[in-house]
Amino acid sequence: MRKAKIYIPNKNPMQSGLGKTNKWILEFETNNPTENPLMGWESSDDTLTELKLEFSSKDLAIEYAKKNKIDAEILEPKKRKTVKKSYADNFLK
Repeated sequence: MRKAKIYIPNKNPMQSGLGKTNKWILEFETNNPTENPLMGWESSDDTLTELKLEFSSKDLAIEYAKKNKIDAEILEPKKRKTVKKSYADNFLK
């Protein structure tokens, strides 16, 4: 049985917006990785590790994994903390 993880990718650290953070990704784990002794690179002959499937909801990703007999681990996103403050708060300290 194939192993995969289902998650929402992190937002781009160069942007403050939340664009492209509403997609769920199903990504397969690498089977039998080997390390190149000369360069130290990790490689595998498994081509499914190159595949990332996008879904519009977590339920669709889970349904796809169950239908195709994929053992999926679901990684829930962390809640973003927002602190509401006014512009004047920058000058009070």
